[in-house]
Amino acid sequence: MSQATLLEKVTEWSVETCRQELGSVLPKLLSMYHRTSDWDECIRVLKILTEMFLPHLNLADLEEECFSKVLPKVDKVFSDLMEEIASQIGGLTSQNTELRALLRNALQMMVQVLETLSGCVRHVCSFEESLALDTIRSLPSCILKVLKNTFQYCKESETVYNGRLSLVVDLLQALFKEAYSLQKGLMELLDRISLDSSATEEDACDMVIVIHSLLDICSIISNLDITLHANTWKFIIKQSIKYQGLLEERLRHSDIVCRLCDDLLASFHSCMELAEQMKQSGAPESSQSVERKFFQKTAKMCRFFANTLVHYIKEFKPYLSKSCGRLHHLYLQMYSKFPPSVYAPVISDAHCNEINSVILVAMDPLITHLLPFRPFAEVVLAETQQFGPELVFPQCLLLVNIMDKLPSLPEEVLNLWFQGSQFHEETPRLPVFQALFLSFQQCSTERAVPILVPGVMMNGQAQSQVTLHQHACVHLSACIASLPPAYFPQLEHTLLTALLCPDAQTALLAADAWCFLVRYGTAELCQHHVTLVSHLIKSCPGDCYQLSQLTFLLRRMFVMMTPNHQIEFVEKFSSREPQNLCIWQHVPLREFALDVRKRVEDDIVKSAIPVCTSWLDGGCKLGQLEKVNTALSAVLSVFRDSGDAVEEAQLQAVSRLLAQLWMRMSVSQVLSQPAVQCTLRLLLLLSVILVQSMEPQVLPQALTCLSSLLPLKCPDDIVLAALDFLASLGEIFLPPEIQVCGNDHHVVANYLGCESETCIKFFHQLI
Repeated sequence: MSQATLLEKVTEWSVETCRQELGSVLPKLLSMYHRTSDWDECIRVLKILTEMFLPHLNLADLEEECFSKVLPKVDKVFSDLMEEIASQIGGLTSQNTELRALLRNALQMMVQVLETLSGCVRHVCSFEESLALDTIRSLPSCILKVLKNTFQYCKESETVYNGRLSLVVDLLQALFKEAYSLQKGLMELLDRISLDSSATEEDACDMVIVIHSLLDICSIISNLDITLHANTWKFIIKQSIKYQGLLEERLRHSDIVCRLCDDLLASFHSCMELAEQMKQSGAPESSQSVERKFFQKTAKMCRFFANTLVHYIKEFKPYLSKSCGRLHHLYLQMYSKFPPSVYAPVISDAHCNEINSVILVAMDPLITHLLPFRPFAEVVLAETQQFGPELVFPQCLLLVNIMDKLPSLPEEVLNLWFQGSQFHEETPRLPVFQALFLSFQQCSTERAVPILVPGVMMNGQAQSQVTLHQHACVHLSACIASLPPAYFPQLEHTLLTALLCPDAQTALLAADAWCFLVRYGTAELCQHHVTLVSHLIKSCPGDCYQLSQLTFLLRRMFVMMTPNHQIEFVEKFSSREPQNLCIWQHVPLREFALDVRKRVEDDIVKSAIPVCTSWLDGGCKLGQLEKVNTALSAVLSVFRDSGDAVEEAQLQAVSRLLAQLWMRMSVSQVLSQPAVQCTLRLLLLLSVILVQSMEPQVLPQALTCLSSLLPLKCPDDIVLAALDFLASLGEIFLPPEIQVCGNDHHVVANYLGCESETCIKFFHQLI
């Protein structure tokens, strides 16, 4: 009997005849199937095998008698059909009807192959008994290869057909629809299979291949169909967790996490783009427009990916050490495109709140699950971070978020984040406090704008918007309040390092946090830190920004000391000792009790005057002028704080000293020597306070000095001090016999850079 005759005869058989002739005809059909090279005949035989004889095989015989013998060629035929289409498609036109018919026929055969495979899946699912993987081993692998090729072909069809898509669009739609149905059926079939502890190595490898194949398909279908994409991910995660004990060491965890991150980020960007478009178009936020519905659907998918990622991390965290960098980068990328980031698109407040509540809130558990994981801490706290400028602000927000979560975690987690790396063999990592200050320092753009972030929650509602400085300070202080004492050394080291950095706002943040620490802590802690800062001030080499920041902190902390500790401070840093004047020039004297204050002020003046007179008697050496400036600054602090309460003896002593120092001022050195500039400024400031007590003949010397500086470009601080001094002269009466430099009103006007008649007349009245 010929092949054609056999096929014609078989197609006319009833179901019962097929069952009876199964044993004799099946081998012949299989032989015919493998020998034929004609695609039409091959698919015809395939359909006869699967539709007429497959239903009569027992479940235990499916793999051995049919699938293992039939399916390998199915994959080859499908690939050959795709290659044939690719080789012929270049000549496709609406006029070339023969080629068009050829290509449409090939596509139709591809659809028939998918239909046949769907029939196989439906037949296996019809068995009520439990399914084992070894009874259908060849079926999943064949279907997944065909599905991957099909979806890839559909994805590239617009490019492949290059404007001729309309000639085959109906068949491409049928092809995708059938592939969609086939994958759905396959996942339902695989979900019925159960691998227990008796599963073989081959079973485990086959299931891993299934998961990885679906993972590859996910990357293809992400832009084709949202529902299929989501269902595929659900199946991958479900099966991975279902067989966790069997598969966890075989799965490509990094690839799974990376794909989830990519899909989540793509969905998030889509949400932001849609929100931006609706903002630009001015569409009502409450409208149920197509754009609004698509936005909500995309946001829902984004939340799905976020929840899926968190679920996977929770289950497989020990295997994700290589994925921590990608997870960290994902968090930063998302927050870099979300307000208030300067790199975020402009969207409405309603969309901003919706994205935050639907998507970003779902990201918070991700950080919570990763906090105890050392590789994640090593990535976040790395000493060198290769960030673009758009990721610096999100890193700062992340560190603040982490600090909020740490107080409730066990000691080993606190050690991981608060202590930094302790041994050379560890991957270097910074303490979280140090990482925060470095990150804050890098947010120069965000601080300059400044951007505003939501304040802390009170009574269930966020306070008004606050600056990044306020945001970091509040959360840093909250963390300090719950910090175990064991981590204070790391905190103090970080605060000191940040206080001495050249960035003024970072130093201010450190000072704010330090002041909270001493206020929240014990009185003894406050005393200890005041003492520490005082020693640092004494060790500072001359005038520098570090000294300014230390003295600023000292003044703020000193007011928090108890009266008893203030007395101990006076005893430790005696105001009678000239070497301590560098400290006392910055101490707020008004914070002392009146009796202690009087004694300290008297000691400061008595110790400062000998320093200055010693310099005058010693030849006025320029190298010793720093000590004079320190002494004058200490005296200035006494007179500023005391006002009219200064004793007459002190006034007279200091006035005489000023007279001697004015005589020693050298105009030629003012511009070239910073120390002389400082001396002149201090003389001017003291002269303002003591102008009523100064001898009349001293004033012409001072004015002559200032007049000589007119042709020169003076530093701003000297100009301001000079103006204060000149203004103070309006309060005194100069006898006619005291000759002030000619055209004295021009001194004032020139210091203001103005010689207008109005300005001259005004200051002439002062003088």
